[in-house]
Amino acid sequence: MKQILIIDDELSVRSLLSKMLEREGYGVMTAIDGTEGMKIVVKMHPDLVITDIIMPEKDGIEIILELKKRYPDIPVIAISGGGINSSESYLKMAKSFGVNAIFEKPVEKEKFFIAVKKALKI
Repeated sequence: MKQILIIDDELSVRSLLSKMLEREGYGVMTAIDGTEGMKIVVKMHPDLVITDIIMPEKDGIEIILELKKRYPDIPVIAISGGGINSSESYLKMAKSFGVNAIFEKPVEKEKFFIAVKKALKI
């Protein structure tokens, strides 16, 4: 079973994505911020990381950069609902750092699952 880590500071987003992915047969782990998320990555080495961009502690851009440096084999999908700037500008930045896919919140379910399967090479 493929293991997916969701890193997002919003409980509603973590819950929704977890339920969606579990229904599709994936194992899901969650973290409330980048610091907790990276601890899980080190310990569990998930098959895919889905990360929000704007979060307290360690934000999504920091996570992406650290993953690309330390664990380049783990694919990453970035999601964002925006912040001070539009979510589009944050997601473009994430894309420039080599994430596999980007999505604005709320994610489009069909396109999201296509991106997950592609990232996992299923």
